[in-house]
Amino acid sequence: MTYSRPFGQLFGPSCAMWGAFVLLGALCLQAVHAQAPAPARGAAAAPAQISRDAQRAYETTRDKLVQIRTLLRNSNTQASVGSGFFVSPNGLIITNFHVASQLALEPERYRGVYVPVDGKEAEVELLAFDVRNDLALLRVKTPASGATPQLAFRGADRPLARGERIYSLGNPLDIGFAVTEGTYNGLVQRSFYPRIFFGGALNPGMSGGPALDDAGQVVGVNVSKRLDGDLLSFLIPAEFAQALLARAATAQPITKPAHAEVARQLGEHQALLTQRFTAQPLTAQKHGGYSVPVPDDALARCWGRGREPDFKAFDLERTDCQIDSHVYAGDFNTGYIRLRYEAYNAPKLGPLRFSAMYSQSFGNEYFATRGSRKATPAECSERFVETGGMPMRAVVCMSAYRKLTGLYDVSVLTMSVNQSTRGVQGRMDAQGVSFENGLKLVAHYLAGFKWEAAK
Repeated sequence: MTYSRPFGQLFGPSCAMWGAFVLLGALCLQAVHAQAPAPARGAAAAPAQISRDAQRAYETTRDKLVQIRTLLRNSNTQASVGSGFFVSPNGLIITNFHVASQLALEPERYRGVYVPVDGKEAEVELLAFDVRNDLALLRVKTPASGATPQLAFRGADRPLARGERIYSLGNPLDIGFAVTEGTYNGLVQRSFYPRIFFGGALNPGMSGGPALDDAGQVVGVNVSKRLDGDLLSFLIPAEFAQALLARAATAQPITKPAHAEVARQLGEHQALLTQRFTAQPLTAQKHGGYSVPVPDDALARCWGRGREPDFKAFDLERTDCQIDSHVYAGDFNTGYIRLRYEAYNAPKLGPLRFSAMYSQSFGNEYFATRGSRKATPAECSERFVETGGMPMRAVVCMSAYRKLTGLYDVSVLTMSVNQSTRGVQGRMDAQGVSFENGLKLVAHYLAGFKWEAAK
């Protein structure tokens, strides 16, 4: 990731722009089809190439596969769609939490239904969910007279081999049930929770559907894909779905907003995240005489850029690190830590011009000073601190989640003030942490800055 603006202006386009990219991709697809040459008149059509394995996977699974819909109770209109699959003879269904989250957080406004391949809609109820692994367990309200066909899970004694074929099923974009074929490529590197790297296509609406091996056994649950690449999709390992099923198969349905349970599970997540982040000193990254803290390579991805060509009068180096620990909390993502740095060296500017530019960059940083439906306005505290042999200016801000009691977004912005024409600025954002753990993260972060140049 590269930037061309000072530190205070690093925020890129909103996620809404992805819609433009998706639309552009659709338009390009149409153009390819429109430009394809028509077959010569009278020419024999080429025989269709059928994947017998994919065909078998679909035919043996179609009666166990369902679409999950959430409907507005008042108007009975469709609010969201996903996929799921039967895992018990009495009508239990596995899907994603992000597919069923409206049933968990606003059951008075939404109801859930499932639609099998034959199109006969019936109501479901939410029994339990696993926020950290993005899973939910549903049950058919009025079970069928006989036993429901179900999918079986692959045993833990048969681990997947890299390159093994996988068949993902679901209802993409609400246009019909489909099967896509791909490969197992191991677990995603640096993912905070285990995720399977599936070399196949997933599309919106397939979330919560099953991923099967050649024997038709469930090895994972569809969850997400990368929008900036091809065939980069991700599955939740089946073991977490099995654990949720074992824990909640006989649970009572959730009929009231479950914000407290979501907050409890997010609390466990942030405690583990804080423990791993603070378990050992952060790695030192050198910028001249400065040393700034970055996470270990096994925990986070860091991207850097050297001298910016747009800034002729001074050298500017940037680093951006983020821990892949996002958790879906209902209508927003939370539970991650991001660190960013800028290192300035401007001997040609002189102390006064450097101070003006350096301070402006620091002052350009954005904090949520206005409240939102998600959180309260940020409350900030500023002070000068001494760390690693140098004085630093630091601003710490916190905002509280409105419905997820006990959780906060925490930010710390800091800058060195020990040199007249050089310095470093850093920012850490931690989302969805407790007040106490927010302070621990800030202290651990600030302790990583050092001035190591010879006196």
